[in-house]
Amino acid sequence: DMIWLLNKSYFVVTDSGGIQEEAPSLGKPIVVMRDVTERTEGIDAGNAVLAGTKEDEIYNWTKRLLIDSELYGQMSLAGNPYGDGISAQRICSILQKYLAEKND
Repeated sequence: DMIWLLNKSYFVVTDSGGIQEEAPSLGKPIVVMRDVTERTEGIDAGNAVLAGTKEDEIYNWTKRLLIDSELYGQMSLAGNPYGDGISAQRICSILQKYLAEKND
């Protein structure tokens, strides 16, 4: 349900570290309602902004994302700093190679 909601969202406003990691996979910009975050990769990559906890800053960032299509595009296309989504394929390939060599 949560992934479905994220996918249907235009952008995300959150204080959740997990959502900060999941939203980039769906191309959703993130406004982080924290003064600090342990998920700095999203901030560094440009798909998240650290708005802090003050109402006016959170409001300003959400307003910017709604009216500034260039900013929205930059953040939504920044890519996923947490991986490219194909680790399972890589693991399977390594295991297949290992098992094939072991059986020779």
